[in-house]
Amino acid sequence: MAHIKLPEFEDMAPSIQDKARPILEKTGSLGEIFKLLAVDEKVYFATDVMIQKYLLDETTLSYDIKESIALLISKENGCKMCVDVHKGIAKMLGLSEERIDEVLEGVESINTSEAEKALLNFCLKASKKDNYKILKEEIDALKDLGYSEVQIIEAVSITGYFNYINTLSNVFGLGQ
Repeated sequence: MAHIKLPEFEDMAPSIQDKARPILEKTGSLGEIFKLLAVDEKVYFATDVMIQKYLLDETTLSYDIKESIALLISKENGCKMCVDVHKGIAKMLGLSEERIDEVLEGVESINTSEAEKALLNFCLKASKKDNYKILKEEIDALKDLGYSEVQIIEAVSITGYFNYINTLSNVFGLGQ
């Protein structure tokens, strides 16, 4: 039960209802995070753009890496609801149950390249409060492993997004 009253479909702004209708038709319900964001139109649409651009659109990072970041950061932040949601999304995007389990066990458990592990560990470090301690040399090391500046920025953007959405979920007691 969320810590605040979440709007039902009929209480949402018409522009948000337009976004909700296809979800309701497909799944029969709206998740708590959707309802929380729908409390404020500006928050909803700002977040929706981030979801579209970071996670759903094809980008320089694979869906596999993006969902791995989502799962790792959500687990690190103790956001059970986001972990559960992204387990389902990861499956829909083609990640195997084995890969999802590996990610949730931690970066060193993932059967992947050392370069990908380095990027995922970097994202975990970037998600911390002391991320201001990250050095240029750490970014250069990722570039030496073959990551472009665009890929590194994208990975950190996804990390920041999950810090944001996990905070909303955790603060308002979603999924409890």
